[in-house]
Amino acid sequence: MIYSGLLVFAAGSFIAAVATDIGWVIVGRCLQGAGAISAAVLALTADLTRDVVRTRAMAAIGITIAATFAASLIVGPALMGWIGVPGIFALTGVLALAAVAVVRYAVPMPERAATDRRVSMRQLLRVAGDPQLLRLNYGTFALHAALMALFTQVPFALRDNGLAGERHWVVYLPVLTISIAVMLPFLRKVDRPEHAKLMMNGAVAVLMVSVSAIALSLHSLAALCIALTVFFAALNLLEAMLPSLVSKYATPEARGAAIGVNSSAQFLGAFAGAAIGGWLAEHTGDVYVFEFCIALVALWLGATATMARPAGYVMNYSMGER
Repeated sequence: MIYSGLLVFAAGSFIAAVATDIGWVIVGRCLQGAGAISAAVLALTADLTRDVVRTRAMAAIGITIAATFAASLIVGPALMGWIGVPGIFALTGVLALAAVAVVRYAVPMPERAATDRRVSMRQLLRVAGDPQLLRLNYGTFALHAALMALFTQVPFALRDNGLAGERHWVVYLPVLTISIAVMLPFLRKVDRPEHAKLMMNGAVAVLMVSVSAIALSLHSLAALCIALTVFFAALNLLEAMLPSLVSKYATPEARGAAIGVNSSAQFLGAFAGAAIGGWLAEHTGDVYVFEFCIALVALWLGATATMARPAGYVMNYSMGER
């Protein structure tokens, strides 16, 4: 699945790179979306790791997702000037092909890979309707919807504070670096069963506070940078926690399906956040974008408060264990 997805993604990238009109760009982008393999990657990660280290393993993937978003804001303008949009599409295609080699030669085959894990439609619907997984899926949706909606406003706030678009990296780079440093000490506690739910609730609450702080800091560059740092610290921690918790709540035979549903919630959240955030900004005003984000996260906070502990999630864990 990973090989196939990467090849489809590469094909879409190259089609978009040579496109002569917007129609072919859309075709290329649709193929890129069809090649999404994050669910398979996370399921493979779950198969290759033990419970006591799974969050840290998935944290690397989660942090990469968040870092890629921030890095694109930093590197994108430079790449645009150097190789243009077609060159960026071609570069993503080359990177996808390189990833095929990485998976082939650098990623081990899990011992359980031979197990038949074909999922029936009934099982898929049962996974999608599981009350605990549903809370996590909504959380993933809300996290990425709020992120995309928020960034219909943040670049303009930076511009209005006197920072030209090509210099936004001077904010994004330190914000991302500091947010990861702030998040890492908390990540060490996530795998401990007595801390997992508290950490989840706390991170969602901090996320909601940070969105409110961003809304109140639009006219102060220093305050906006601080609020963004807190926001990305909470986002990075939640990006690391959510896939791991999905793998713990799901049964082993349905783990791939559960992570697939969760990944779909991520993509739907990104789409909905960008579309709704853009519509609100254009037709109702910027303040409603922030109210939309706060409402999304507030509902998530209510959902996490009633979550149960995963079955069998009892471990004796120490950070010194390898």
